[in-house]
Amino acid sequence: MSKIERVIEDIKEILRNDTRGLTIQELSEQTNVSRITAAMALMKQDGAGLINVRVIGNCKLHYIRDVNNVDKKRR
Repeated sequence: MSKIERVIEDIKEILRNDTRGLTIQELSEQTNVSRITAAMALMKQDGAGLINVRVIGNCKLHYIRDVNNVDKKRR
């Protein structure tokens, strides 16, 4: 498993357990990687539709996407 894949899995687990929304800085500190690496992992997850991003001022809060809600909306 590559470093970015490990970070993606770590971030998924963190976001599942913390539903208040976390910034790139907070996620980088919790995964012990740089903000750039955390941002790259988040961009991949956002592109894959796995997370939601809420922009508040100059801050982005990241949340795990509720797969059950997405499926219900598509029907």
